[in-house]
Parts: sequence; structure tokens; C-alpha cells
Amino acid sequence: MANTYTKINIHAIFAVKHRQALIPKSFAPELYQYMAGIIKNEKQFPILINGMPDHVHLAFSMKPSISVSDLIRVVKTNSSKWINDQGVLNHEFAWQRGFGAFSYGQSQMGDLIRYIENQENHHKRRTFKEEYLGFLKAFQVEYKEEYLFDWIME
Repeated sequence: MANTYTKINIHAIFAVKHRQALIPKSFAPELYQYMAGIIKNEKQFPILINGMPDHVHLAFSMKPSISVSDLIRVVKTNSSKWINDQGVLNHEFAWQRGFGAFSYGQSQMGDLIRYIENQENHHKRRTFKEEYLGFLKAFQVEYKEEYLFDWIME
């Protein structure tokens, strides 16, 4: 649309189904690059993708031409199919249902990028559950415990 100017920065987090540690460290960079390509194919702007063997953080900017939910659905659907096609695992890979998404102002992006870059260090001190609940609380997102990620791995 003419004369429409936006800069919508999003931080999305989602987990491997049942929070299983299925993303091998050696395979992760290739996966993150593939996910960035999916975001680009949707005419959006990947900034940084990183994570741990059981979950992923995506920082991206987007236009209002697509909803966050639709973009995350496309990323999760296409990346899980791609992981399965690569034959990296001995069984079928799937992402867990749902995701968290949080908006950031441009002045906050440096801190977000540093946070996502340093996932290994963060998870020496905090579990994924602590991290995720921390984001929900910091962004004042109302939630019901029974609808959060499946915590069966604890």
C-alpha cells in the first residue's frame, strides 16, 4: 500500500515437540539458515536465529502484510518438513504447537540480538521453562499453565 511505512520487530520462541533435545549442534546453523530463507521467501526480514537443541529464538522484522501467526506457521511447517527430508534424525521431527512472540522497539534490538546470540550462556543459568515464563511475565502476557508448552521432559 502506498505511503505505508512500518518497522515491526518480533522475537519469536518455539520448542521442539515434547521439548526433546533433537537439534544437533552441528546441524543447527544449517537449520537456522534454512529458516531465514523461509522468512525471506515470505517477503519478511530475518535478523537473527539461534537456539538450543530443544528450542529456537527468531528475531525478524515484518511488514503488516502477513500475521505473526501465519509467518510462524509457515516457518515451523516448512522447517520440520525440511529437517525430516534431511534424514538427520532416526525418527520424525516436529515442533511443538504454539509459540511466544514479543515486539521490540528499534532501540531494544541490540539487547535482543545479544540475548539470542548468547543462548548457550543463558541456559547454563536458566532452564527453557524459566526463560519462557520470564518473557511472558516481562511482557505481561496473561497465560494459563495448562496451555503452555508440554513440560514432560522435566
